[in-house]
Amino acid sequence: MKITPLVAILLTVITASSCTNTKTKVPSEKVSEEKTELKKEKEMNVLFVLTSHDKLGDTGKKTGFWVEEFANPYYTLLDKGVHITIATPKGGAAPIDPSSDTEDAATEATKRYDKDAEAQARIANTKVLADMNPDDFDAVFYPGGHGPLWDLATDAFSIALIEKFNSQNKPVAFVCHAPAALKNVTDGNGNALVKGKKVTGFTNSEEQAVGLTDVVPFLVEDMLQANGGIYSKKEDWAAYAIQDGNLITGQNPASSELVAEKLLENLK
Repeated sequence: MKITPLVAILLTVITASSCTNTKTKVPSEKVSEEKTELKKEKEMNVLFVLTSHDKLGDTGKKTGFWVEEFANPYYTLLDKGVHITIATPKGGAAPIDPSSDTEDAATEATKRYDKDAEAQARIANTKVLADMNPDDFDAVFYPGGHGPLWDLATDAFSIALIEKFNSQNKPVAFVCHAPAALKNVTDGNGNALVKGKKVTGFTNSEEQAVGLTDVVPFLVEDMLQANGGIYSKKEDWAAYAIQDGNLITGQNPASSELVAEKLLENLK
């Protein structure tokens, strides 16, 4: 078949147009790329602050942080893609409260931690708290255990860090004995940070139940109330967490998951 010059020109135009269209991205592809970039921009960074204190007063016994109160929030956030940095006042190994590392205190989260070599390595090599910059994080979380009553309650770097997070209106979360770290924290007006805010923490009756009322330097419930906090609680050992603005607090080890969920919700 003889192809006339006009037909040849038309075939050339059609072919060129077809090749060009195959290289043009459809709108759905552009949207997908934009969503991917958005997810990268929204990566959340949370600072976990643990105690460095390992002596339970003058009892000769050891203390530290409570494993469940670290492990549950750690995995709750980690599994959602949150990047976690762990720091302590002294850096290096964070002491584990021996009472939290028993079969009686075991939970699904602690069992996962016991098999997680990477998490254990991170606990053994924590960052130095003084080197942490609040501007690098979207929130801060304090696990409990009795240790914070002795060091984090008076640690100048911890106090300044919480005050900076609060001034930036970023979530600050605590569970069980960890609200002890709020003891000397103030707001922008020089008032106790917890003054007029709904808070909870380890109860006086729970402290009495574990036989440490006369060992600890102060009782979390009493301190929060003395600082003007609107303290509330449930029955001993019941899961309970409360949020007031950017401040999140939990009553006891059983409350760690509730605190983690509230913190995660505030990161979205």
